[in-house]
Amino acid sequence: MDRKQCCVKLSVEPSRGLVDEKFTVLVQNVSPGSQLTVHALHRCEDQYTWEAFAHYIANASGTVNVSEDLSLGGTYSGVEPMGLLWSLRPVPGSKPGLRMRKVKVQTPMEIRISVYQGHQTEGFTAQVPLAGVLVERWYMAPGVQRVLITEGGLTATLFLPSGPGPFPGLLDLWGGEGKLVEYRAALLASHGFASLALDYLTPKITLETGKMVDNTYFETAFRVLQQHPLVLGSRIGMMGLSLGASFTLKMAIYSKVVKLRCVVCINGSHVQPVNGSVDEMLEFCTRNAEKTRFNEENQVIWRDLLLPIPTDPALKVDVGQLQCPVMLVVAEDDQNWPANESAQDMKEMMEQAGNSHLLTILSYPNAGHLIEPPYTPHFRATVFKTVNQHQKVMALWGGDTVPHSRAQEDAWRKTLAFLRENLYGSTNTAAASVSV
Repeated sequence: MDRKQCCVKLSVEPSRGLVDEKFTVLVQNVSPGSQLTVHALHRCEDQYTWEAFAHYIANASGTVNVSEDLSLGGTYSGVEPMGLLWSLRPVPGSKPGLRMRKVKVQTPMEIRISVYQGHQTEGFTAQVPLAGVLVERWYMAPGVQRVLITEGGLTATLFLPSGPGPFPGLLDLWGGEGKLVEYRAALLASHGFASLALDYLTPKITLETGKMVDNTYFETAFRVLQQHPLVLGSRIGMMGLSLGASFTLKMAIYSKVVKLRCVVCINGSHVQPVNGSVDEMLEFCTRNAEKTRFNEENQVIWRDLLLPIPTDPALKVDVGQLQCPVMLVVAEDDQNWPANESAQDMKEMMEQAGNSHLLTILSYPNAGHLIEPPYTPHFRATVFKTVNQHQKVMALWGGDTVPHSRAQEDAWRKTLAFLRENLYGSTNTAAASVSV
């Protein structure tokens, strides 16, 4: 290493920001033409470690700008400003099937960005970097409030945006693994929506009674959100991923209580027993369990459980009755849920009913089931614990890393615009600042 390399400068701007905010990584004061590896390291709350890295060559001024320069290899290649995040993967030797999910949203994700001499591929922790910077990525913007909700037997968390309010509201439902998942609702609140994360599969009331909740549970959640003094009760939307999308559609169409301004369904389906609730939906899937497939790696493929799309009106939500705008986010390589086939059938149903003007479909080739906020790593298959059978399997979600990452970024941007238009009434961002 020459003397100049001892004075390497590494900067990341902003070093503190929201998880969906881009940053710029700049390496300066290195020898022109030198080979460098830029490395990202993150230790999750479950103590598993993830890394990403890319190979660069410094330009004539001794600089590497990750936002503009070409990666020649590593966990991603090409010009990828946020590749150090979306290409994160478990370090070698980690157990298979890991998934990175933030649990304690009151604290940031901490990522150590470092630069090493040469084009390295392993053994980073045993080497001394030329320079390093600790980066904070937050789901909660400054001023966002986190409020635990137990009213009405709910297991939920309400995130209130910064500012005096009142704010539009959003019910946020996740999928079939249960638990109270807060990070998306926290991020939505950081963009100006009072967001209620709801556990409907494993809430306290179910753990105590052994009984699944019925549809009134979702109606109670809506009322709690609607009646909150900082929420605009006439401007509430609902978002669901996977199984959560099933109940989002059902509530939007059949509930006499839940009156929504808009709906977002991420890789979901309208196929379900129309007159049933959570228990009946899970039983419906269990009855079709013989349609389960396994790939050559023994990963579970569940997408066929709801196929073929039924013609029986008792087995699919009548989206022709929808009276509010709906956005369907569809991953075309979803191996867990028949999102693509369901979206096409919903489109046909709405065209026949004359309400297709309310429908927006975002469809993404080679994207998988778990479409999350931008720069979340792609998980093609992870360990999944079924709620009704309590067994762990390796679930195949599908997708390829680069197109999936593109889909997450595009879908999030368009989802926020859709929510602003329908809940705020304009495309103006009456939202919290994205800088932390």
